[in-house]
Amino acid sequence: MKLRTKIHLFTTLLMVALLIVMNYGIFLLYEQLSIDTEAKQLHSRGEELLTALSKVDQTANVDTILRAYIPTNGAIRVLNTNGKEITSISTSFSMDSISTKIDEKEQYSISEVDGSPLIITQTKAIWINGKVVDLQLLQRLDDLAKNQQLLKLILVAMTVLIAIPILLSNMALSRIILRPLEQLILAMKKSETSGTYEKLEKSDVGKDELAEMGRTFNRMMEALETNYMKQQQFVSNASHEFKTPLTVIESYAKLLLRRGFTNEKVATEALEAIVNESTRMNNMIVQMLELAKYKERIPLSIQQLDVTHLLENTLTQMRQAYNRNFHYQFAESLYIITDEPKLKQLLFILLDNARKYSDERIEVSATKQTNSITISIRDYGVGIPQDQLPHLFDRFFRVSEDRNRKTGGTGLGLAIANEIAHSLQIKIEVESEVDVGTCFILHIPLSIKNEVESK
Repeated sequence: MKLRTKIHLFTTLLMVALLIVMNYGIFLLYEQLSIDTEAKQLHSRGEELLTALSKVDQTANVDTILRAYIPTNGAIRVLNTNGKEITSISTSFSMDSISTKIDEKEQYSISEVDGSPLIITQTKAIWINGKVVDLQLLQRLDDLAKNQQLLKLILVAMTVLIAIPILLSNMALSRIILRPLEQLILAMKKSETSGTYEKLEKSDVGKDELAEMGRTFNRMMEALETNYMKQQQFVSNASHEFKTPLTVIESYAKLLLRRGFTNEKVATEALEAIVNESTRMNNMIVQMLELAKYKERIPLSIQQLDVTHLLENTLTQMRQAYNRNFHYQFAESLYIITDEPKLKQLLFILLDNARKYSDERIEVSATKQTNSITISIRDYGVGIPQDQLPHLFDRFFRVSEDRNRKTGGTGLGLAIANEIAHSLQIKIEVESEVDVGTCFILHIPLSIKNEVESK
């Protein structure tokens, strides 16, 4: 069963059921109020009859008095304490089949005579002979029966008339609800068959949940398309990056096969090239694995550390490894709560990047802000053009192809740095000017939470 049919069937049946229950309640309420009104009138007539009986003696014609107070289309019956009839008068029906017993706890009783409802009230009275009797007043409710029948017809007709616009409104509502879903299904089928990322039209119109669903779907498709393009670009770039060293290795291997065993110089050159390119390929593989690792959201090892001490150790290692001059300026005892190994790796990547593209000194400074620590790494190299700054952290992006070939760069270092910064909630700013230099500024929060553990 389709969703549209389910909506039509369920909502229509529910509304009709509610109408039936409501109409039935109205019918019962009308019946009860009508009978209560008739009972009150009979009780009032009975009180008047009691007053009249109290003023007569045994010589009076009782039937005449009773006829004066007999209800319209009704009867009066007098019973002794044993329930036997003393006298009775009726206008239009026989009382032989009507029970004489009435529960004393009830104000009236409902019976039936000739297919019509009959109401009976009973009151204790002193008869003309001085004995206690039960005075019953009976009245047929023909008008009530007719009114009830008319009310039934009205309620049934109203139910039918109301059910029609309810059905139409349900159809309209289901159309409103299902139209975006049908468009969503159609877009998904098109995406499935064509391999494209179809979006919903006019999804920016409206503020209800259905419009929000459309906007969310479009945003999701845009994200999927963007990620797919990034994946395609990554595969293309990775293929290109691996192709170059493989080509070099293949060329030198063939050279070895042709001349390497008879020419020591050629053999040495070929082996050195093969080793260098193999090392570069290994570095790329390691860095790709690093990127994949950060995407897995590995739990952080959070602890308190002294940024000053960390910077001193890192710069000492850089000086010893590359014999370069790193100037530093920072206050003492700058404490933060973060992951020390990841922060140290981030610093190594940025310092190594500054070392590769600058032959001048490298300046490092650290200052404490209200809610963060700011670390600046400045070099005085060739700088980066402004139009290339937005792509600086893209995978395999290179400001200068020739320059990166000379330095052995893979174009993945800053992408890894960006992933590390994101995991440590660090904001990176880059300021650069061509032929002047580049400055990387890290805004490190004083304390971070382990997102993986908190989840």
